[in-house]
Amino acid sequence: MSRAVLVELGAVAHAPIARSYATLIERSLDEHAALVALAGAEALIRKDGWYDAFRTGPALAAAVADAEARGRDFGVRFDVLDGDGVARLEPHLTERMAGAVHWSDTWTVREPAALVAAYADAFVAAGGTLVQGEAAVPRAAGAGWRVMAGARPIEAAEVVIATGPWAAGMTRALGYRLPLFVKRGYHMHYAGEPGRPLGNWLADLETGYLLAPMRKGIRLTTGAELALQDAPATPRQLALDEAVARRMFPLGARLDPAPWMGSRPCTADMLPVIGPAPRHRGLWFAFGHGHQGLTLGPVTGRLLAEMITGEAPVVNPRPFFATRFV
Repeated sequence: MSRAVLVELGAVAHAPIARSYATLIERSLDEHAALVALAGAEALIRKDGWYDAFRTGPALAAAVADAEARGRDFGVRFDVLDGDGVARLEPHLTERMAGAVHWSDTWTVREPAALVAAYADAFVAAGGTLVQGEAAVPRAAGAGWRVMAGARPIEAAEVVIATGPWAAGMTRALGYRLPLFVKRGYHMHYAGEPGRPLGNWLADLETGYLLAPMRKGIRLTTGAELALQDAPATPRQLALDEAVARRMFPLGARLDPAPWMGSRPCTADMLPVIGPAPRHRGLWFAFGHGHQGLTLGPVTGRLLAEMITGEAPVVNPRPFFATRFV
């Protein structure tokens, strides 16, 4: 079979997945907006998009063609900057870019941990109870479920497994064999040079890293690493990206004692698993969001709440059911 045919078959298989995924993505900003307002967290959010920058004309042209396709298929808005436009946008770049694609609808977060904490505080203020502990596998208890959070037992009629990369082990203990794996990533914060700030989120896609102005400093985020979840950290990609980034922008000293590493929970078809556990009444799944856990958290929570309470769901949940794998 020729490569052209393989690519065509891949596009056909990917199309329905992309359409299903888009139903969640297109709701993500509205659901975050409601929580941001409830939590009073507006200062943590920027609404001026981000930029995919390219060093060469052919790479920029291919990216523009891809952006135009996304615009036609999904209504995604974007602008295109030439090299002079990128230089005006970020005057402290030390390398010349051919241009950039500006995704104008995108929101960015100045400090993700602070945003999650603000959401949690708002939940408690609204009457919710927050219990912290190392959760064990849910066990049937009467008409519902018991979860041990450390030494504390918690019983409920409905339980949601939303444990990210740890969901694989928890669901396996309950008899499920879902095709889950992790993609690991690394990041590091750097000091900026006085008078030479980075103004925008900027991805150097021909190399494979992102620079982002955060509260803590300038964050460099790497691409994906395929590895076992518990394998030792191998931040070689970060070191290679940092060397390239320092040629493009005046990064200062490293600010973190060690690179941060996270495991992104992924599924074989890259759609999250959201919905009822196929063989356990009152048990629900919400994991497998890959790189988009923070982005899709609020809409996932709403969708689950609507299914649990019997309300009309905000989007069609069936493409995300675990039954597609069971």
